[in-house]
Amino acid sequence: MDRLSLVLVIIGAINWGLVGLFQFDLIAFLFGGQAALISRVLYTIVGAAGLWSISMLFTGREREDHSAHAHADGANA
Repeated sequence: MDRLSLVLVIIGAINWGLVGLFQFDLIAFLFGGQAALISRVLYTIVGAAGLWSISMLFTGREREDHSAHAHADGANA
């Protein structure tokens, strides 16, 4: 789920970059405008992925710490 969320967040970031640099909304262009149902669904899914990704800010460090401890424990044994 984390990888899927990350992919969706990257897609959203690229879209926002296009909007910021070129005033071009790729999602709206591909799916019939910002008000089109499929565009709104995609915006909502990307937004939900962004919310899910917030949890990675707090769990990523724990995963790194556990792997670091496992390597340190293995080296000391």
